[in-house]
Amino acid sequence: MKLNTVKTLAAVVAAMGAVLAAPAHAGKTLDAIKARGQIVCGVNTGLAGFAAADSAGKWSGLDVDVCRALAAATLSDAEKVKYVPLNAQQRFTALQSGEVDVLARNTTFTLSRDASLGLTATTVNYYDGQGFMVPVKSKIKSAKQLKGQTVCVQSGTTTEKNLTDYSKANALNIKPVVFEKLEAAENAYFTGRCIAYTTDASGLSSTRAKVAKDPKEHIILPELISKEPLGPMVRRGDDEWTAIVKWVQFGLLEAEEYGVTQANVDQMKATSTDPVVQRLLGGGNEDTGKLLGLDKEWLARAIKTTGNYGESFERNVGPKSPLNLPRGLNNLWNKGGLMYAYPIR
Repeated sequence: MKLNTVKTLAAVVAAMGAVLAAPAHAGKTLDAIKARGQIVCGVNTGLAGFAAADSAGKWSGLDVDVCRALAAATLSDAEKVKYVPLNAQQRFTALQSGEVDVLARNTTFTLSRDASLGLTATTVNYYDGQGFMVPVKSKIKSAKQLKGQTVCVQSGTTTEKNLTDYSKANALNIKPVVFEKLEAAENAYFTGRCIAYTTDASGLSSTRAKVAKDPKEHIILPELISKEPLGPMVRRGDDEWTAIVKWVQFGLLEAEEYGVTQANVDQMKATSTDPVVQRLLGGGNEDTGKLLGLDKEWLARAIKTTGNYGESFERNVGPKSPLNLPRGLNNLWNKGGLMYAYPIR
């Protein structure tokens, strides 16, 4: 190879390296968020454990923690979030129209939603499955005993379609009683209009814990009839914002895997000699925040705000919550679950 050719190739390689190392452009969504000083987050109208407001109007839940972590990472203040309660019919239009920056509303990722709505699924923050709840006094022990029975369900959801598929596949001739609003479906079930109520299993636990007069009078049947991977969605066409939403969630998972918690984040940054921990917390020479259009401590702030993913799970839907849901598929990949973060580097 001639010397001039070698020099040319070296120059090209150097230029490519410079491009790869260059800071990312912030993206129009992040620019808008910074300009208004607030993230607008679409959430459920009220689902305990995921997104619900208390009597003082303070929101909490697993999905709410996504919003708070994003605000901490991008605006350095977890309180700079405007929560927009959205029902199932409103949620996608609100995101498409720009009413909200991110939809963190226990939404199932499906092919049709990914391919036809102009939206992008980021990453799963809760693996769920659809189930049924019935009154104990009904003596029903299995979903296969629902033949010819009425089942309350919310419209505009994968739940409604799954119910139809399950009934047809098992020749059950289930009679769906459909409601636009979650609260209406719940009320219909508890007032006896339907023999069963169906939604995601986590939602059944939430409704039983928070809405039932006596939770012990209702059982959740053992069958799960669908896969429901739930997670935040964003508008298509802003890859920079998509990356931020995705990597904040990955970062909280990676923090759990490496033992970084809300309580020890400062200590770990000061004393840990693990290069991965230093990258997570902005303590080493590498600046992952720069690649996302953020500063070096973007993830450390998010962890301080919500704790790692395991802490958020435990507080909102796990053993430290009224739902007391098992970790199950939502455990880390190296503990028998499906939660697997891409490397932060």
